[in-house]
Amino acid sequence: MPSFSFDITSDYNKAEMNNVFIQTEKEISNRYDFKGTPAGIEWLKDKTGIKLIGENEWQCDAVLDILRKKLAAREQSSKVLDLSREPVVQNLKCTRDVVFKSGLKQDDAKMIASKLRSEAPKVKAQIQGEEIRVTSSSKDNLQNAIRLLQATEFEFPLQFGNFR
Repeated sequence: MPSFSFDITSDYNKAEMNNVFIQTEKEISNRYDFKGTPAGIEWLKDKTGIKLIGENEWQCDAVLDILRKKLAAREQSSKVLDLSREPVVQNLKCTRDVVFKSGLKQDDAKMIASKLRSEAPKVKAQIQGEEIRVTSSSKDNLQNAIRLLQATEFEFPLQFGNFR
């Protein structure tokens, strides 16, 4: 009997994030309310995140809002942004490090696997490091599992690949 499978991962598209960074930078430089202020963005080391810069927390939030709009325009999920770090206000300047979420944590993978076990019993989910392989004897069952996971609201983005 043939076996079909797909992989579940949680990652971000580096090329799209580079485009989002460039577009955000361009909009910040063109906005009238940011003229003459330190408002801007910078890459964190190894392009694993973005540092938001502003005069105060309000301006950092405005830069974050621009970043989210650019993500949405490029059809990228804003769930990739880790907003757990608080803004740092020093010397009339506010900075906030926003790291990109990458890879499924073990707890998140277990939560997805248990959801599939309980609500889609005809598929089998195996945790393989930072991804999950879902197998079944029917492609229809796999497509139903994908629809189930897409309908569920998670705090991290999910990508489905290697459908075979």
